[in-house]
Amino acid sequence: MITDQKFVNTVKLIALKNALEFNNTIRIDVVISKIFSISKEMGASINIKDLVPEIKEITSELGSLPVNEKKTLYDSITLENNHYLKDHKDDTGTTNNIQKDLENKKKSTSAGNDIEFELPNLEGAVQGKVITRFPPEPNGYPHIGHAKAAVIDEEYARKYGGKLILRYDDTNPQKEKIEYYSAIKDGLDWLQVKPDEIKNTSDDIVKIYEYGKELIRKNFAYVCSCSPEVIKRNRLNAIACKCTNNSIENTLSEFENMISGKYNQNQAILRYRGDMTSLNTAMRDPTLFRVIKGGHHPKVGSKYSLWPTYDFAAPIEDSLDGVTHAFRTKEYELRNELYFSILDNLSLRKPRLIEFSRLEFEGIPVSKRKITPLIEQGIIKNWDDPRLPTLMGLRRRGILPEAIRKFVLSLSITLSETKPSMEILESFNRKMLDSKAQRLFFVKSPVIVNIDGLNVDTVEIRNHPTLDMGKRKVRVGNIIYISNDDAIKLKIGDTLRLMDLCNIEILSIEKNLIKDETNENEPNIVINAKNKGNEISHHMPKIQWVSKSNSQNYKILRPLPLYNGDNYNENNLIVDCGLSESYISKLELGTVIQFVRYGFCKIDDKSTAIFTHR
Repeated sequence: MITDQKFVNTVKLIALKNALEFNNTIRIDVVISKIFSISKEMGASINIKDLVPEIKEITSELGSLPVNEKKTLYDSITLENNHYLKDHKDDTGTTNNIQKDLENKKKSTSAGNDIEFELPNLEGAVQGKVITRFPPEPNGYPHIGHAKAAVIDEEYARKYGGKLILRYDDTNPQKEKIEYYSAIKDGLDWLQVKPDEIKNTSDDIVKIYEYGKELIRKNFAYVCSCSPEVIKRNRLNAIACKCTNNSIENTLSEFENMISGKYNQNQAILRYRGDMTSLNTAMRDPTLFRVIKGGHHPKVGSKYSLWPTYDFAAPIEDSLDGVTHAFRTKEYELRNELYFSILDNLSLRKPRLIEFSRLEFEGIPVSKRKITPLIEQGIIKNWDDPRLPTLMGLRRRGILPEAIRKFVLSLSITLSETKPSMEILESFNRKMLDSKAQRLFFVKSPVIVNIDGLNVDTVEIRNHPTLDMGKRKVRVGNIIYISNDDAIKLKIGDTLRLMDLCNIEILSIEKNLIKDETNENEPNIVINAKNKGNEISHHMPKIQWVSKSNSQNYKILRPLPLYNGDNYNENNLIVDCGLSESYISKLELGTVIQFVRYGFCKIDDKSTAIFTHR
């Protein structure tokens, strides 16, 4: 039985905080890992391994509590201040604090109702001294998840007048490509993320070798020649292999042979001497270096065949680069113990680690595991497809970089594993596009309307209803087109307004007897109407239209989610065919416009636009 109430309270705080941040669910592996990570602060009298069964029992009892009771208990233990968690002394009500963070990061600007978002303060941050890093691997095109990380890294560097490092984590020559380095930098340029320094992990490969040797000399690493299958099985079963008995001298010699290329792939690896009995599997003698042959590294060619893993390279690079606050997604949470253990055993300076949740949208995965097969099979042609969450895809779709930044800041750095709705990003984007996009008319599945007594040759229409974006002249005849979606609602005798043209009354609705079957936009019916003047009534339906003498065939691509759950969605792209005003041909490719009563769209080519959002 645990007699140290301070220790019991510590277990409870860790478990309760885990539940309150992660949908009222306690992950026992996370709780135990965190307790191991702070064990030094508890003194030598506490043997964590012996207490694991009781830790599980305490955690199990808390798991059945309703969320409001968990919160109340958390608050009371925190206020009591009888625990080993230094950073919880003033942490009254974790859920309240999370909510306060969300409220505090919002600031009304002097411009009116615009909301600016500000990230919460960083613990231990010193003005002018904060250094952050964005460390993408150049093995693919950057996506919305990368945008979140890059924006957070830059925002904190700027908030404290510090420095942002772009560091390409390029330690796998079989996956890195020069095009990906460029794509990442292009994506950051588009996001207006400006690093103060750009470097590659591969620049420091020789330095990292030396730190590998230092660990060997201190007996914190050994060369293992077991097969990958045996290593995996031993780690799973917490069994140390015979390779751990190798002498330091032999290990140094074997490591030198690995550096010089005398080993083939999977023949040998350098492993960290962690703890094979640890409940945190990340500490079970993980790989520090592995041999990779057969690839041509974009920066260093075939000069090296021994490459460090992320687990080894990241802490060393962070320390050497002077990083003060290292942000990474919370799937690395269990690897924090390894990160700090490596730095401790190398006597290197330790940055602060801060985790945040990954960012992806429901039905739009960022995982290359789900996207790459679609590209390879030709289902999706390129990485800039508007159905993808890549920065190229979002850009092509008409999403603005300023909207992505504001969206990311609105999410803050919470650990909550929710998938935000795409509609939140769209709402920020919509507000920004509203004052930039010209308004034009598009009619889907057009229907002919013959207007008797129109008596108008041209009409002048404002390009924006409230802002001065100029006007356009539209040639008009007695034949115009309206959308089939509007036409099917009409009946004889109805009166409606053709926006910026006139009011009409429906006289008859007839079948189109002279339909051109070769024209996909040729309507099935013809509507006859008469001009009813120009008096504007708020009770009269208002619809868009396109003149026969001032139109062109046009189609709009409407992206939908690629996946329904884990299943590929076959119907992930809708093509709306119709007619647009010919004025659209005067606008540059890439211009975002709003088709009235349809939505914002980005011009993709001379006859196609991509639907951005409503």
